[in-house]
Amino acid sequence: MHRSLKRLIFALILLLTSMVVGTIGYMVLEDFTLVDAAYMSVITFSTVGFTEVNPLSETGKIFTTGYILVNLGIFAYTVSILSSFLFEGELQKIFKNIQTSREVKKLKNHIIVCGYGRNGAMACEELYSTGKEFIIIESDEKVLESLPEGRNYMYILGNATMDEALNEAMVNKASTIITTLPNDADNVFITLTAKELNPQINVISKASEASSEKKLYRAGASHVVMPDRLGGMHMANLVTKPYVIEFLELINGVGGTVLKLEEVSFEKLKDEYHNQTIQELDIRKKTGVTIIAFMDDKEGFIFNPPSSKQIGQGDILIILGSPEDFQKFSDIYMKI
Repeated sequence: MHRSLKRLIFALILLLTSMVVGTIGYMVLEDFTLVDAAYMSVITFSTVGFTEVNPLSETGKIFTTGYILVNLGIFAYTVSILSSFLFEGELQKIFKNIQTSREVKKLKNHIIVCGYGRNGAMACEELYSTGKEFIIIESDEKVLESLPEGRNYMYILGNATMDEALNEAMVNKASTIITTLPNDADNVFITLTAKELNPQINVISKASEASSEKKLYRAGASHVVMPDRLGGMHMANLVTKPYVIEFLELINGVGGTVLKLEEVSFEKLKDEYHNQTIQELDIRKKTGVTIIAFMDDKEGFIFNPPSSKQIGQGDILIILGSPEDFQKFSDIYMKI
C-alpha cells in the first residue's frame, strides 16, 4: 500500500478515535445523551466556538481543555494530509499505483530494472525506444518524480532486495532483470533472490568493483557490466581507434547520421523466407541492409557469412543499415 494512503488512513483513524473518546467522555462525565455528547465532541474538536449543550462541571471543563489541546494536533495533522491529497497530487499517485499493479499482473516475458539512477535511466530509455515492456523498482520516491513526462513508465516504489518488491514486479514471469544499484552487495543479493524465484531469468548486473564481478557470476548473473571500466576503455579507444569509435557512435545514435544494428531471429522472418540461403534472400539488393554476422545455433557466430549459408531454425541474423533501410526490410521480410 502506498505510504501516503497509509498516512491518510492513520489520520482518519485518529479522527474517528478522537470523536469516539470525546463522545464517551461527555456521556460518562456529564451524563449527556448520545446525540448531545457527539455534538459536543464535534464542536470541541473543530473549535468552532458554539455554546455548550449544557453547563459543564469542573471535571467536564478539565476534560474539555485536555480534549481541545490533544485535538489541535490531530486536526492539524489531518488537514495537512488531506491537503496533500487534494493539492499535491497524492490521490493521482495512488490511482497510478493501482493502475500499474493491474498492468503488471498482465505482463509476461517483461524486463525488470532495479534502480533508476544514471545507468538505470539509460537502460529504460533504450528499452522504451525499442518497444520492450519493462517495470522499474525504485526505493526513493523523489527519484520516481523525475521520470520523463509522457512516457508512462511502469514503476514500483519499493526495495528491490526484498522478495515482496520482486514478486510484485512479477519476477516469476519476467525474462530479464537488470540490476543497477550503486552497492555491489545489493546487486549480488538481488541476483541470488531473482534466480531463486525464477531460475530461468536472465540477470544483467552492474558492478563497481572488479572483485564483485566473479561474485555476481557465481550468484547467477548472465552478464556483468562495469561502467567505469567501459568508460575508461572508450576514452582510450578515442585516441587509438578514433574512426572505429566514430562508427560505433553512429550505431548508438550519437551524431547526425544514424545507423541501426539489429538482430533478427529465424522465427521473425516470413514463412516463405525460411530455410533459404543469404544469396536467395538477396536482402542487400532489395533493402540496402547488410548482414554483417550470423548466429548459428551449432557453429556460433559467423562474421561476414558466405552467401551460401542457409538460414534455419534457431539461427539469428545480425544486420546493419539506416532506419529507412530497416523499414524496407521489415515490410518485405518480417512477420507483422
